Amino acid sequence: MTLHPMTFPPGALLGLFLVVLWGCSSNASLGLFEAHGDVGDVGRAGSVEYDAGTGRYLVSGSGEDMWFDADAFHYVWKQVSGDVTLAADVRLPGTGGHPHRKAGLILRQSLAPEAPYADVVVHGNGLTALQYREVPGGPTREIQSNVTAPHRIRIEKEGDYVALSVAGEDGVLHTAGGTLRIRLQAPFLIGLGVCAHDNDTLAQASFSHVELTEGEHAEDRPEAAVEPALESTLEVLSVATGDRRVVYHARAHFEAPNWSRDGAALLFNGDGRLYRIPVEGGTPRLIDTGFATRLNNDHGLSPDGTLLAISDQSQADGQSRVYVLPAGGGTPRRLTARGPSYWHGWSPDGRTLAFVGLRNDEYDIYTVPVAGGPEKRLTSAPGLDDGPDYAPDGRYIYFNSVRTGTMQIWRMNADGSAPQQLTFDDYNDWFPHPSPDGRWIVFLSYEPGVEGHPPNHDVMLRLMPADGGEVRVLAKFFGGQGTINVPSWSPDGTQVAFVSYRLVSP
Repeated sequence: MTLHPMTFPPGALLGLFLVVLWGCSSNASLGLFEAHGDVGDVGRAGSVEYDAGTGRYLVSGSGEDMWFDADAFHYVWKQVSGDVTLAADVRLPGTGGHPHRKAGLILRQSLAPEAPYADVVVHGNGLTALQYREVPGGPTREIQSNVTAPHRIRIEKEGDYVALSVAGEDGVLHTAGGTLRIRLQAPFLIGLGVCAHDNDTLAQASFSHVELTEGEHAEDRPEAAVEPALESTLEVLSVATGDRRVVYHARAHFEAPNWSRDGAALLFNGDGRLYRIPVEGGTPRLIDTGFATRLNNDHGLSPDGTLLAISDQSQADGQSRVYVLPAGGGTPRRLTARGPSYWHGWSPDGRTLAFVGLRNDEYDIYTVPVAGGPEKRLTSAPGLDDGPDYAPDGRYIYFNSVRTGTMQIWRMNADGSAPQQLTFDDYNDWFPHPSPDGRWIVFLSYEPGVEGHPPNHDVMLRLMPADGGEVRVLAKFFGGQGTINVPSWSPDGTQVAFVSYRLVSP
């Protein structure tokens, strides 16, 4: 067996051992790739047939799964560095086999079964997903596409971001949404993989019209001088697993999802208007907000689901003010006389709104009765206070404040007394939202040094106990302003909705 000279990153020596142990072969007849072999504990040896005339790869693989903390599959691979894309028409012939047998395009740190990786896989039942393991031996997570059984798929790595694109019968690829952030050390591997999801059988898949582009960096591309276009993806995330699912994706700017009280739909804003979409996906439907046609990303439903609070700047002075209107649409009724005012939370009894207002050059947290009446100031510390959201029992208001130097998560009694800091790390933390059962807080975190809550940054969704304590990362992606400004827990407390973004060449 002949191996090409390589410098392996940390952890790859085990992968090299596996190559030798399982008889992985380096073969000049593999077209774009260098070698192939089984990864992990497979019951039956896999294989690959390459037709140089047609450029088609026929890959067979066994293996129990590509999931959890280790993988088992057959891999056809090449060592690469830098930015890279791989695209192919993928077919899983026949109707037999496990519905979750997989064929896909795989980026991998090494050949070790527990290695970090990111892949785009098509399942036997048509499910298409972007899967990844961030650290050696860590859990596998996924972002499920809202496109089933695409004709063609592509995986694209640019910097530390990996994206999925799909195409129908016309072969035109378009981003399917839901990028992920993972750090693979150079050099790493890229290739084709098949897993039977059954260690006693072999699954077979064909990969045709395979295209591999490597070593190109975004700043070196001719189109880099053209202003990039923005793509937005509405996603829902399982708090228990960190798995994500794409609900809606568009080359457009939209923001800030709320979950309907029956759990059937999501609301979001875009181009100054408000839209509703089924949580399973589909076509967004415009909500009538009357004269209010310059809405920002601060909006949400009342606890009983009958009213909708919005923040709109349609008035002549261009200042945002808070309004309420029927949840199904109608004429808004103004609650805040002064601007700018930005809504953020409903009290659990539905009688009071919490909002952020700029008064005397200071942004502070205020409340106002839904029935109408004077606003009440709750915070007075120097510096920005923002993002107020009520605890489900009404006892506390959670918010973010820069009063101790960096933006951190705080809470106070609902009357504004006894403020208490809950996060103390180097990140800049924004927009805390309590879970419906009051046990958890989900919030948005920027990297150290990022001021404000700007768009288009590396961010994280993080989770912590409602009283403070250990913080857990739910997801890492490209986002910021518009990602999770307003309450977006599902009514059953199992999921969170958010918007991620991507800048792409037009």
